[in-house]
Amino acid sequence: MIWYWRVFCGITQREFLRFIQQRSRFLSALVRPLLWLIVFAAGFRAVLGVSIMPPYGTYITYQVYIAPGLVAMILLFNAMQSALSMVYDREMGSMKLLLTSPAPRSFLLISKLVATALVALPQVYGFLLIALWVEVDPPLIGYLAVLPACLLVALMLGAIGLLISSFIKQLENFAGVMNFVIFPMFFLSSALYPLWKMQEAGPLLYTICAYNPFTYGVELIRFSLYGELSLSNLVIVTGLTLVFTLLATLSFDPQRGQKPKR
Repeated sequence: MIWYWRVFCGITQREFLRFIQQRSRFLSALVRPLLWLIVFAAGFRAVLGVSIMPPYGTYITYQVYIAPGLVAMILLFNAMQSALSMVYDREMGSMKLLLTSPAPRSFLLISKLVATALVALPQVYGFLLIALWVEVDPPLIGYLAVLPACLLVALMLGAIGLLISSFIKQLENFAGVMNFVIFPMFFLSSALYPLWKMQEAGPLLYTICAYNPFTYGVELIRFSLYGELSLSNLVIVTGLTLVFTLLATLSFDPQRGQKPKR
């Protein structure tokens, strides 16, 4: 058991060192959602009105409504960037070297998923602290309740990214594939608009949003951030996390896309 813990700590330390060395990664993780929160919210409020009613029943400003969606966006981009690093490590052969460890492959991959999720948490709380300046002030209990919610959603999104990276052979193909994953998942969800607004736009659009895993992650974070527990979203996100993690660990091939030795 102690040996497994040391392996997990080594993988986590490697992910945090990589994150610290990439300072622009932290800045971009904050700038992107802050632009949505400050700049684009002004235009969206003109469409939706000054205040809207979220699922928990109280009227709030649009900036307060989209803040949980932007937190989920941070987790989404962090997960996809981790999947990019996975493709790079596999192409360079370092991932194959890691998998030569006596630890089971499933344990190593799950440890990497957990380490990636832990790296995303400082980015989330950095965004929430800056969001206080634009009147996004959830209750104090929300800052604590959102921690396990963000960790679970980060694991789900990381498993999706790992599953996608398992089928990408070359690093050059990753960016194009991600454009067909990140933006549809983000825009076709409840991150920016309530689901009832999507239903007014059309039944097909609402159906797509209802089947989008990212939607349930956003709603779980939204309820948790304001001190509420959404049991249905918790069950769905937990089930999706287990399914995607199982599929990702079974489909991962460390030799796919690896450059042949000359």
